[in-house]
Amino acid sequence: MAIKVLIIDDSALMRALLTEIINGAPDLDVVGAAPDPIVAREMIKSLSPDVLTLDVEMPRMDGLDFLSRLMKLRPMPVIMISSLTERGSEVTLQALELGAVDFLPKPRMENISLLQDYSEEIRDKIRAAFGARLKSAAVGRLAAAQPIQGVSYPPLGTRTLKEKLIAIGASTGGTEAIKDVLASLPAEVPGIVIVQHMPESFTASFAKRLDSLSKVRVIEAQGGERIEPGHAYLAPGHSHLLVKKSGGGYVTELSKDEPVNRHRPAVDVLFHSVAGLLRNSAIGVILTGMGKDGARGLLEMRQAGAWTIGQSQESCVVYGMPREAALIGAIDEVVGLADVSEHILARLRA
Repeated sequence: MAIKVLIIDDSALMRALLTEIINGAPDLDVVGAAPDPIVAREMIKSLSPDVLTLDVEMPRMDGLDFLSRLMKLRPMPVIMISSLTERGSEVTLQALELGAVDFLPKPRMENISLLQDYSEEIRDKIRAAFGARLKSAAVGRLAAAQPIQGVSYPPLGTRTLKEKLIAIGASTGGTEAIKDVLASLPAEVPGIVIVQHMPESFTASFAKRLDSLSKVRVIEAQGGERIEPGHAYLAPGHSHLLVKKSGGGYVTELSKDEPVNRHRPAVDVLFHSVAGLLRNSAIGVILTGMGKDGARGLLEMRQAGAWTIGQSQESCVVYGMPREAALIGAIDEVVGLADVSEHILARLRA
């Protein structure tokens, strides 16, 4: 049976393009295309789609309002299709907090090769969304809007703060997973480097969002920053992020090298650089996401002496990347998302 998809977009051109792209895969079937959420509401009742694609900004009802109501009344996998604007990226991050599984920017049609890559990506995301673990409808924007307060942690030693490093990689479902991990960490932690699969127009907004919800200072890496305790450096959507030795410490480095595992930034690139430099002074964390990016790099980290953590299947939106890492023996311990930060701290104390 093909996966049934309903497209919701106010642009007739976009509805036609997405229909053609999605129907180009034999295991996917567009069962309907609605110009707004009001029409979509009736189509959902009559067509029972498996996955929705949802535009962010539409007439008659805002995409966020529709998503919020949908996840309370009839939760189902939703992929947001967003414009490449600051407003579009901020709204998309809110949509992920409300329960959307994943997102994509609207396709650019000026380059046929880019459109082919986009077609493969949206088909993969629909397949992953179909099997995704949906977020509880009770967890919404307000529940995710504040950092965790009042948690007391024994302080880490100065040497641990300066010499250790935490590397985190994620994809589908990772924006919320990374947010949960960082919001549960104290300000006094070693430097953190992060790769989240995300277009370049979204990473700046994501870094600001993480910074507002965390005790850790979060920035989008520009390259050349000294990696400091209490700071997290997010890979920009246009470049790989690596760690390089500089004097007595470490700095960020960006690379425009070819995509790895179809991604730039790639988790494998970051983990590989950390493995070669920090060895047993690093902690590697692989979170929810489709595909296998990060698995090989995490294995390199573990073989070099790093401690490695994989998110549990039960707590992943998509159990792809952690599963691939587990299959090749790259993970020291499997941990539920709610406990990842505490296990990082326990290892640092050890």
